[in-house]
Amino acid sequence: MDNEIAVDNSPAYRVYKSGRIERLLGETFKPPSSLTPENGVVSKDTLYSPEHNLSVRIFLPEKKDSAAATDGEKLPLLVYFHGGGFVIETAFSPTYHAFLVSTVAAAGCLAVSVDYRRAPEFPIPIPYEDSWDALRWVLSHISGAGPARWINEHADFGRVFLAGDSAGGNISHHLAMRAKREGVDSLISGVILIHPYFWGKAPVDELETRDEAKRRNVEARWRVASPNSEDGVDDPFFNVVGSESVDISGLGCGRVLVVVAGDDTFARQGLGYVAKLERSGWEGEVEVMEIKDEGHVHHLKDPDSYNARKVVNKVAEFIRK
Repeated sequence: MDNEIAVDNSPAYRVYKSGRIERLLGETFKPPSSLTPENGVVSKDTLYSPEHNLSVRIFLPEKKDSAAATDGEKLPLLVYFHGGGFVIETAFSPTYHAFLVSTVAAAGCLAVSVDYRRAPEFPIPIPYEDSWDALRWVLSHISGAGPARWINEHADFGRVFLAGDSAGGNISHHLAMRAKREGVDSLISGVILIHPYFWGKAPVDELETRDEAKRRNVEARWRVASPNSEDGVDDPFFNVVGSESVDISGLGCGRVLVVVAGDDTFARQGLGYVAKLERSGWEGEVEVMEIKDEGHVHHLKDPDSYNARKVVNKVAEFIRK
């Protein structure tokens, strides 16, 4: 049974009937660059959850580290949640390290890239709970007396942005909703959703794929991430856009940027999210960036590509605005 495949989502991962998972992507560890700057950016890892042995990777423009806190200038703070369908990738993979280095260099911000426990070993809602704990840990530095010096000295808590791609975009949305419920939404300036991972049993509009094989594949991947969900892909964590019972008018921020890719299976969900947000009564501003002729998070797979640079520059512009 250990060799019998239950879900084959190659080239990303395989899940076997025994419950064992074989991750085929996103497992390489890229060391931080605290001593050797990359593109003018230094980074280091810091534990945020000793209980679960979870860390964040903090990225800072090198000139700010060398200046310590003497110039008094604070930087926008980007809290980033990686993608991977809740199953693959980490905050320390080369893909996300490279993306955050580029973004910090372009935006001149401080970034905190969050690692969270992944399904199927730790199914939903655990990734959301870990991510919320990480956000609370970041916000614990507001007084300037938190455990991470770079955050204490350089973070401007009047300019905090939540961001993520794919599953990380999904997480960012739900954390912004929770921030409103928990009364800390005044601390969140904006949310950036890159190719957000939303879905539902019924297509969100007439242009979303009707390809049954593709739709079954998405459903199978969700079952890996959330095996205990009674509603399947109509789970409120996943069906944010199509479900009339999911109210997003309480999104806890004033600005949103949504990035979609024209060839991405989830593109119509991202555009549907924008439309739903605009008609929900939410009083903020939403922007859309649509990348033509590109699939799901392809800009991350080729960080030197034209589209990758476009995404980085747009995110940087949104943060600096």
